[in-house]
Amino acid sequence: MSPDDASDPVLAPIPATELQPAQAATDTPSRFTCFITGTDTDVGKTLISTALLHALVQTGVRACGMKPVAAGAVLMGADWHNDDADRLAAAGNVVMLATLTTPYLLKQAAAPHIAAALERITIESVPILAAYTEIAAASDAVVVEGVGGFRVPLSDGFDTADLAQQLGLPVVLVVGLRLGCINHALLTVEAITARGLVLAGWVANELELDMHFADENIAALLMRIPAPLLGRVPRLAQPCAAAAAEYLDFSGLPNWPANP
Repeated sequence: MSPDDASDPVLAPIPATELQPAQAATDTPSRFTCFITGTDTDVGKTLISTALLHALVQTGVRACGMKPVAAGAVLMGADWHNDDADRLAAAGNVVMLATLTTPYLLKQAAAPHIAAALERITIESVPILAAYTEIAAASDAVVVEGVGGFRVPLSDGFDTADLAQQLGLPVVLVVGLRLGCINHALLTVEAITARGLVLAGWVANELELDMHFADENIAALLMRIPAPLLGRVPRLAQPCAAAAAEYLDFSGLPNWPANP
């Protein structure tokens, strides 16, 4: 993405009166939607997001993943690609333009507000909400993956928590099991609920082969997180959506589609 992209209809400014936050989510209450966040960066958000999409596809619905902001891209042929965004696209079964599923694809692998500044781009919510609305209209289920943790700056006065609040979707929290995860998880839960969002569930994702007191950490979180544990994913030799989905049960999430 470059400053010249301002002419792209997806990125064109839309008056606030024409697009209200969470418009798509509230207009179709039966559609499955969720926002995936994590306790930190590199805790397995994309793995869990793709597992969720895989499970949705297995139910027979039209499912699409969205990574509104992705930092870190490589040039393949004539197009820039981000690994997380590509994995989300591959896991779903609805094909959408990359400018919709990732309105802000930034080249530098850095904090989004820094990567955007390097490209003289200001990350704003309106293009993301417009893209989400179009994706939701073409899909039965939408999985939106955040970037980094829950309070990652996107621009001055706008961060991922603001984005989650404007989308208004149920939140699934990915807890990366490592030293300090209890504190990180509970602070994130507080931040989610403080925004008036529904914490629909959480996933324990094992990041280490043999974390000391992993069971005890999960037990402590079970006592303190006011949402169901959707599953515990071990450190996989070959991480992929199908493998991770074997350890997860999403059927209790709001508006989860019935199996055919």
